[in-house]
Amino acid sequence: MFISYAEDDGDWAGTLADRLKAEGVRVFFDRCSLRPGDVVVHELEAAIRRSKHGIQVVGPLTMTEPWARQEYAALVQASAGRGLRLIPVLCGDRDADIPPFASTRVWMDFRKLSGPAFDAKAVELARVLRGEEQVRKTGLGKELLDLARPEHRPLAEPTHPAFVVCYARADAGYEEGLVDHISRLDLPVWSLGHLEWGDDYIWTIRQQLQHALAVVVLMSPEAEESQDVTREILEGQRHSREFFPVLLRGERNYLLASSWYFDARNGDLPGPDELRLLRRLHDSRRSDEPPADSPLLPLPPTQRLVPAVRSPAHTSLSRLKALLAEHETEHADLLTTTLLLEAVGRLETGWMRRSDGKRLPDALLSDIDALWSRFSGGIYGFRAQARRARLGGGRHADFMALSLGYGWRASPGETMPKYQHFIGRARSHGFFPTLRNPQSEQYLDWYNQWTETVLAVHLRLREKGRMP
Repeated sequence: MFISYAEDDGDWAGTLADRLKAEGVRVFFDRCSLRPGDVVVHELEAAIRRSKHGIQVVGPLTMTEPWARQEYAALVQASAGRGLRLIPVLCGDRDADIPPFASTRVWMDFRKLSGPAFDAKAVELARVLRGEEQVRKTGLGKELLDLARPEHRPLAEPTHPAFVVCYARADAGYEEGLVDHISRLDLPVWSLGHLEWGDDYIWTIRQQLQHALAVVVLMSPEAEESQDVTREILEGQRHSREFFPVLLRGERNYLLASSWYFDARNGDLPGPDELRLLRRLHDSRRSDEPPADSPLLPLPPTQRLVPAVRSPAHTSLSRLKALLAEHETEHADLLTTTLLLEAVGRLETGWMRRSDGKRLPDALLSDIDALWSRFSGGIYGFRAQARRARLGGGRHADFMALSLGYGWRASPGETMPKYQHFIGRARSHGFFPTLRNPQSEQYLDWYNQWTETVLAVHLRLREKGRMP
């Protein structure tokens, strides 16, 4: 293991190195490992090449020291190039800025620790470095606010795809009980508590969501406000995953308003019926043959339906702006659909009738179009789509011309794939917004629902002169 540190943190780093050595970890620490006459830069390079793990000690002055910055850059390169585990370790008595690439990893917080508390944390770190099983973590010390960072690495399928539990930190207690509850049925389950120190949590979460058996979302006011939970839902929808929402408190998440949900406001864990649904999802994924007669999950409840949160338009537009600014085009596409459904009270159904389109606020349509146009350089948005294809009389047959013109299909006879494959064909002009709702794709009439939604919106745009 290679320890990188700034000179001001040298004594503290030395104490940590000694403690780790006492726990059986082989440590390269330059103050002890270098010998008289060694060429320092060569020895450091060789040590980094030999190391399976790297610790970046982060103190208040770490990134102000040129040599520490160079070592940090070398560790980041080794992590990306050959899989070295890079674990940021925070030290000192005051907060320090974590370097950008290190901030995406699960870090260990040694700040203000001394005596037995320091020793206990060092033992935990040593166990990680020795490859021993870690204790589940119900909280990471901060909210993961960087989930939207564009990820260019391919997301390889996990060895064991699992049910992925998404939750706000305030709901960690229920999450821990739920994970244990599902695990006792010998069903694979994964949550943030399974992240390991040094994991690139952005990449790991996205990997898990892309291949999830289903996404279990714990719904609460805190989850509604969480940017991370919002992005995790959108990422699951992007990959056409099944959702298993669990309502803990308050109202249902507006992004999942058309989904079936389990009511756990009394604190109950899912019962036999709900667990059988999870078993069906697991078994269908293993056989890769979902039942042809009905969707795996039941239809949304029709009696005593807990309403979904009505997010203020300015809040949704702010989220849309942030996603577009971060080039999260698919997430922005799904949020756009939700925003328009919400405006006409059709969140629970998940699609829009022709008559609903007449109630779409003119200002909302203009704001959405302006954001898409601004952040795509005029490539996307309603006006960009209008330049590609004109809407005819509003019949179902007219939808074919739009879908060909916008790049949604390559030929009239092509079968329309699910959203996760559909977005892979995005062209340079006109493709977004698509007004697709992946949650509806488990039902046989999803294509007709999508057609109706598109025609409703675009007829409204034509009516108000938003289309040329």
